Amino acid sequence: MKLMNVSYRADKVLSLAGDGPDRLDHAELEKQCVSLVNAKMHGICFSPYEGDQQPGTPFTEAQVRRKLELLKPHTTWVRIFSCTDGNDLIPQLAHEYGFKTMVGAWLGEEKDKNEEEMTRLVELAQAGFVDVAAVGNEVLYREEMDEAELIACIDRVRTALPNVPVGYVDAYYEFSDRPALAEACDVILANCYPYWEGCHMDYSLLYMKQMYYQVKQAQPDKKIIITETGWPSEGEALGAAEPSYENALKYFINAQTWARKEDIDMFYFAAFDEAWKVGTEGSVGAFWGLWDKDEKRKF
Repeated sequence: MKLMNVSYRADKVLSLAGDGPDRLDHAELEKQCVSLVNAKMHGICFSPYEGDQQPGTPFTEAQVRRKLELLKPHTTWVRIFSCTDGNDLIPQLAHEYGFKTMVGAWLGEEKDKNEEEMTRLVELAQAGFVDVAAVGNEVLYREEMDEAELIACIDRVRTALPNVPVGYVDAYYEFSDRPALAEACDVILANCYPYWEGCHMDYSLLYMKQMYYQVKQAQPDKKIIITETGWPSEGEALGAAEPSYENALKYFINAQTWARKEDIDMFYFAAFDEAWKVGTEGSVGAFWGLWDKDEKRKF
C-alpha cells in the first residue's frame, strides 16, 4: 500500500479519549495484543518473501509451509496477492493447513501477465482453493488500468466463477466515488489506512470507522471486507502519523477489538516484515508485520 491521494483532516474527527488503549502501560499493551492474536484474527495479509527476495524471485515450498505453520494458531483466513511466479502454490498449501483464502490476480500494465494472473485465479478457484477472488489490487490507484478495462476483467472472472465471491481491492473511497466499479463486485474489498493519510494515532480508530462507514453508506446492500489495515512499528513519520512499536500495539488492539465487536471481516497488514517494501513505501515499508523479518512475533 502506498500513500493515498486523500488528505487527512484533523477537523473531521474527535478525540478518542477513553475509546482505546491509550492510557495502558507498555506491558499491558503487549498483554492485550497477545490475547487478541491468540484468540485468532479473522485474517492476515500473507507474502512469502524473506531476505533479499521480492515479487518475481523464487521462493521455496518449505518457507511457505514454515510461515503458514506460524500463522495457523492465530488466524482463520490468509490473503494472497498474486497467482503467478510460484504464488499459486500458496492457496493450495493454505487450504491444506485449514485456512480459508482470499486470492488475488495481480493486474498491471502488462496485458499478457494480466491474462496469466486471471487464468490461474480461475483455475485455482475451480479446483476449490479460493474462498474469495480479488481481481486486481490498487491498479486504479497506480493508474495502470482504467475503470472500464478493470470492470471487464472483474466481469470475466465473475462469469467464470458463479459460486465464488469476486471483488476488487482498492482504497475505500474508490467504492463511494465509482458506483459502476462497486456494482461490478460481489463483495467490496476496501483498504483502510489512517496511517497513509497522515492521521494521528489518537484519532486513527475513529478515522478508520469513518472510512468503513463511508463505503457502507454508498454500498449498503453489499458485504464489505477490510482487506488491509495496519500501522508500522518503525520508520519516518507521515504528517501526524508516527510509526513506533507502541503505536503499532495500540492500533492493533483498537482495530481488532472494533472489528470483533462490529462483526467486520478484516485482514490485518501484514504477517511478516519484508525488506523489499522499502523501495515503494520508504523506510516504513519494512515494518508492517506482526512478526519480524526473522519470523519472531514482535510482542
